Order: sequence, then C-alpha cells, then structure tokens
Amino acid sequence: MPSRRSVLCQLALAGLAVPLAPTLLHGAGTPIVPRRRVVKQLRITILSTMLADEGLGEWGFAALVEVDGHRLLFDTGAHEDVVARNARELDIALDTVPEVVLSHFHGDHTSGLVALRREVAVRQRTALARAHVADGIFAPRLRDGEARDYNDMNRVRPQYEAAGGSFTVHGKPTEIHPGVWLTGPVPRRHPERNWSVGARPARVQLGAQLVEDTVPDDMAMIIDTDQGLVVLTGCGHAGVVNIIAHARDAVRPAPVHALIGGIHLFNASEQTLAWTEQQLRSFGVRHLIGAHCTGVETVYRFRQSLGLDRSRCVVGAVGQVFDLDRGITPGNIAR
Repeated sequence: MPSRRSVLCQLALAGLAVPLAPTLLHGAGTPIVPRRRVVKQLRITILSTMLADEGLGEWGFAALVEVDGHRLLFDTGAHEDVVARNARELDIALDTVPEVVLSHFHGDHTSGLVALRREVAVRQRTALARAHVADGIFAPRLRDGEARDYNDMNRVRPQYEAAGGSFTVHGKPTEIHPGVWLTGPVPRRHPERNWSVGARPARVQLGAQLVEDTVPDDMAMIIDTDQGLVVLTGCGHAGVVNIIAHARDAVRPAPVHALIGGIHLFNASEQTLAWTEQQLRSFGVRHLIGAHCTGVETVYRFRQSLGLDRSRCVVGAVGQVFDLDRGITPGNIAR
C-alpha cells in the first residue's frame, strides 16, 4: 500500500489540492477534524451609553461581557467615574474582571481606564490588569496647524502601566478565549466613512506617513455561538459592514445572531442608511442593540427594515442586558 506521503506527492503532480499541513490521524488512519470552539453562555450588560434606566448616562460606551466563565470589560466610558458608579448601581463587581478591551483610542471609550484600574487594584491586584488594543491605537494624532499629539492614549498608557496594567496589541484577528475573538484592525473593503470629520481634519502618523485619521485601530469583539455570531462594537468607525464581513472571514461565515454597541450612523445620509440596512439584511441580523453613536432614529429605522420587533431591536441603555438564551432585557426606558 502506498504511503500517505507518496499519495500526496502524486496528487500534487496531478495538480490537485493537497493540505499544507499534515492531518492528524486517529487509530487506523481516521482523520481527526478539529472541533470549532463555540460559546455556550453569554451575558452582555451595558454600563455606559446615553440613555440610563439605572445609573448615569453619558456620551460614551462600556459593557461587561460574561462568557463561559470569563469576564471582560469592553471599553471604559467617557468620564473617569461613570462606569464605576453604574457598576455599583447595578451590583456588578468589577474587581473580578481581569481583562479590558478598548475598541479604539477615542476618549469616550478610554477615559475610565486608569481610574477603574486604580480603584479595583486596591481590592484585587489582577483586576483590569490586562488591556487588549488594536495596532495603531498609540499612533500620534495631529490636527492641521498644530504640532501637539492629541492622542490621549499616549498619556493614558504610562499612567495605566504605572498602576500595574499592561497592554496586549493585536494586529490581526485573535481568539483570546474559546469562541471569543478580537478583530484587530479591520480592512476597509467597502467605502464606509463612519467617523466624524471636523473643521480641522485629523491626521494619524503611521510609520513615516501622515495620513487621514480613519481610526485604523477600530476593533470589535466577535463571539461565536451555535446561534451565530455576536458582534460587539464601540463606535464601529471601520464601518459595521466591513466589521461583519471581516468577522465572517476570520471566524466563520455565520449569520449575525446579535449586533450590539455603537455603529456611528447618527448623522448618516439617506443613501448610506439604505445601503447599510440592505447589507445587514444579507447578514441575517436577528437582534440589535443600537447604543451610543448609532442614532435613535437609525435604530427605529433598522427595526422596521430588518423585520425585527420591540423585543429584538432596541435603543441601548445603561443596565440593559443581552443574554444568549433569553435575548434582550431592554429596561423600561428603551422598551
């Protein structure tokens, strides 16, 4: 009987595809197919956004992610104390959360980081001690006519590290826990421009180049479940369609069971909204919590255009919960 190596060589000479790496064999040569790791339990609680059933609202975003025994804080809000105060109001102990994910460099997502770390470290040294960020988050940011770097993350970084924290920078999609992925920087295959442009355009220093700041460090969390993908975004500056397309390439081409967070469409044109909702329909979005910069009118529009109802498409609010088994608990103000 010819060896497996000789069979592969013959297939290669015949122009047929062969595996680039050896396949693991079990027993009498039965291939072992690696099992896809999916999340079984998931609960996401919003801790910062504009509306608030409990606690304080602010122009910012943060959410607690509880997934198969792991706890992560996604973003840290716009003010130093709001996430901590809201967590206490909701009886959530952040000193049992070891990791934080920062979706991008903007202050309405990062301003609470240092204060939170200092507060929880008094009770638990490992709490919020590791911060996941995307490549480019520390790149200098400049405005026309100014020489100073206005990227506050370059001031936050030494303070967080002095408080015992450390950063892990992701340049590509990474599975940080079984079934829990971070996108890293998102390729801009579609021309979405989901970021604000002021009177003095912003520039970012990438290597030797000073280019338009398209927020290249924008990063989302993707949670793989048997029901489909759960996509959690801070502002979605990379474009929600780009993010989902990238997630389906990196993780698997599954429907989107839930889309949660800010997707920066509050000031989008009619043409942009029509195109975006068409793409979201094609992704099969089943639940939507449009928080922070999504826009209230945008959420109501998507509820209708995606064929959802009040139980599956709501405006984000502090204290709101998405549970993988139970769906959305919206709270009173966003019901």
